[in-house]
Amino acid sequence: MTQLHNMTVAQLAQTLQTKQASAVEVATAFLARAGGNPHNAFLDIDSEVTLAQAQASDARIAAGTAGTLEGVPIAHKDVFVTRDFATTAGSKILNGYRSPFDATVVQKLGTGVNAQGGAGMVTLGKVNCDEFAMGSANENSAYGPVTNPWDTSRVPGGSSGGSAAAVAARLAPAATGTDTGGSIRQPASFCGITGIKPTYGRASRYGMIAYASSLDQAGPMARTAEDCALLLSAMCGADLDRDSTSLDVPAENFSAKLGDSLLGLRIGIPKEFFGEGLAADVRAAIDAALKALEAQGAKLVPITLPRTELAIPVYYIIAPAEASSNLSRFDGVKFGHRAKDYTDLVSMYKKTRAEGFGEEVKRRIMTGAYVLSHGYYDAYYLQAQKIRRMIADDFQRAFAECDVIAGPVAPTVAWKLGNNASDPLADYLADIFTLPASLAGLPGMSVPVGFGEGHMPVGLQLIGNYLQEARLLNVAHQYQLATDHHLQKPEGI
Repeated sequence: MTQLHNMTVAQLAQTLQTKQASAVEVATAFLARAGGNPHNAFLDIDSEVTLAQAQASDARIAAGTAGTLEGVPIAHKDVFVTRDFATTAGSKILNGYRSPFDATVVQKLGTGVNAQGGAGMVTLGKVNCDEFAMGSANENSAYGPVTNPWDTSRVPGGSSGGSAAAVAARLAPAATGTDTGGSIRQPASFCGITGIKPTYGRASRYGMIAYASSLDQAGPMARTAEDCALLLSAMCGADLDRDSTSLDVPAENFSAKLGDSLLGLRIGIPKEFFGEGLAADVRAAIDAALKALEAQGAKLVPITLPRTELAIPVYYIIAPAEASSNLSRFDGVKFGHRAKDYTDLVSMYKKTRAEGFGEEVKRRIMTGAYVLSHGYYDAYYLQAQKIRRMIADDFQRAFAECDVIAGPVAPTVAWKLGNNASDPLADYLADIFTLPASLAGLPGMSVPVGFGEGHMPVGLQLIGNYLQEARLLNVAHQYQLATDHHLQKPEGI
C-alpha cells in the first residue's frame, strides 16, 4: 500500500471506506509529519482534538453512516473560525482567540450543519496565512513567514501560503484557502499543487474572517483536480440564513463531469496575459500545457481582455476600502488584543490597533479610509466600481467566443524571501493575472504544468464563466490524466 502521506484525498477516502486503514492511523501519520512544524505552515495543532475527531469518524464508518470524505484529514486556513482551535487570521490582534462556533465551510467539511451531515473530514489544525489574508507571499503573518517546500529560501505565495505549503510538503492531503485577489491560485501555482476559487457566493462566508467582503471566497487546495472536485462538492451550497452573499443554488456534484472529452472545447487565450511582463520560463511551461490540451482535442481561440492592466488599481482601491470597514471591529473592546496602557477609550482604540496590526494591514486600512473619505469617494471608489463592471463585461464578451480562458497564474515563479520587503508594490503587480477574475466574481483555478527557473513550479490558470466550476475541473482532470506534473513532489519528501 502507498504510504498514507503520499495518498490523494480520493485514495485516502477509498482506503478508509474499505477499512484498509483507520482514521486514527491516518490522523496519527499526518500529525507525526507535522511535528516540529516544517515550513512554519501550522499555527495551531491539538493532537487530542484531532484524534478524538478521528475516533468519531471510525465509529461512523463502522456504523455505516460515514460522510463522503469520512476520516480524511484536512488543514484549515487561519481565517476560518473554529471552536476547537485558536483563530488568529495571522494577526497579533487576535492572538489566542477562540471562536464560540465553527465556520460553515468547516462544518460542511466536518460533521455537518444542523441536521445535514457533513463530509466527515478530520481537522489537523490551522495553517499560517498573511495577516487578514493581505499579501502575496505569506511574509505578512505576525507569526513568521511560511517557506516554500520546493526551495525554503523562497516564498510559497499568499495569502494561503500555509495551506499550499502544507499540501505540497505532504503535511496534509488537503487544505482550505480563501481567494480575494488570487490567494488560492497564486500559492497553488508557486507550490505545485491544484487549487480552485469557485464563483463568488458558491461557498458560505459565514465564519470566514472578512478582508474584502465583495471579493472573498473560500475554496479547496489539494494535489489533484479530482481531489478539488470532491472537496468543493462538500464545501459549497446555499447558506442563506447566515450569509447574505450566498448564492441560492443547490449543492453540486463537481465530480460528475470529470470524464468528459475535451474534443471541441474552445480555450480562450487573452493576448494581455502574454505580454512583456511574463517571464520566459513561465511562458514556456504555459505554452507546453496549451499544446497538451490541443492534443486532447481542444481548440485555442485568441481573445482580448482589454482592461487587464486596470485590474490592479481597481482592486487596490476596492479591497482596502472594504478592509478599512471590516477591520474597524478589531478595537480591543469585544475580543482579541487590548493595549495595557491607555488613558481613555480613544487612547485604547489607537494603542490596541497600533500594537495589534502589522504594517501591511495598516497600509491597506489607511488607503481604504482615504479613498472612502469625503471628496475622494467619487474620484476613486466610485470610479473603481464602474471599471470593475467593465472588466466583468469584458469577460462576458470573451465567453461568447470561448468556453474557458487559460493563461499564467503569475508572471514569474516564486521569488526569494524578503525580495519585495521594501517594495510592496512589487507584490501588488504580481497579482495582475488573478485579479480580473476575482473582480468579476468568476471561478478560477491553478493547475501545475511544469517548472521554471530554479526548478520552481509553474501553474496554468483556468477561468470559467459563472457556475462553471465543473467544466474547469474536468479540463484540469483531463490534463492531469495525460501528464504527471501534479505527481511531482519536493526533494526529500
